[in-house]
Amino acid sequence: MLELIEQFDVLGAFWLNIRLAAVSFVLALLLGTVVAILRLAPVRVLNWFGATYVTLLRNTPLTLIILFTNLGLWLQLGVELASREDNPNFLIQNNFRLAVLGLTVYHAAFICEAIRSGVNTIPVGQSEAARSIGLGFGQSLREVILPQAFRGAITPIGNVLIALIKNTTVAVAIGNREVAYAMRNMMEFRPDAGIFIFLVVAIGFVILTLPVGIGTSWLSAKLAVKR
Repeated sequence: MLELIEQFDVLGAFWLNIRLAAVSFVLALLLGTVVAILRLAPVRVLNWFGATYVTLLRNTPLTLIILFTNLGLWLQLGVELASREDNPNFLIQNNFRLAVLGLTVYHAAFICEAIRSGVNTIPVGQSEAARSIGLGFGQSLREVILPQAFRGAITPIGNVLIALIKNTTVAVAIGNREVAYAMRNMMEFRPDAGIFIFLVVAIGFVILTLPVGIGTSWLSAKLAVKR
């Protein structure tokens, strides 16, 4: 059975999942924070834009978004995220970046809501106190609200990261050779070893996600704002 894992480069496939999750999470955290600020903004049009983004992306299947990046953005609109010139790995790089784009815009909606849940843990009096000492909206967010909101949203953000790690398997839909791709090939080559293959993939994801859950729980308890 170990030969089967080596033959289909299962570790290399998991490494691609890890890279997809790491890059997408960082970008989704940045984008989700921006959308959260839009949702908290006192300007109605910005608030409407942020709410529309969250509603639209959160209720759209991830598979559809990933397929759209390939079939819509690339094949229909010609959007390429990698250079073709003297690049034998164009398809691999382009598919990877399109998958990152899809995972980022989808999970940013959930991170936005996680940050908003952190904002809801802050007493209203604190924002009123910030305004009373002359801080503007941007200063209040930067100095008072967001630092506490992130500390209160560690667990929800960690849950989004766990979901993101598992959702990287959807990237196989546009040709990324990650672990779902390896599993499909192994099943076709060795259908008699189906249970073993499922166990290997399941244990692999447990190994990836369990430390995230433990780490975020520890951070949440350690950094929780005592009131």
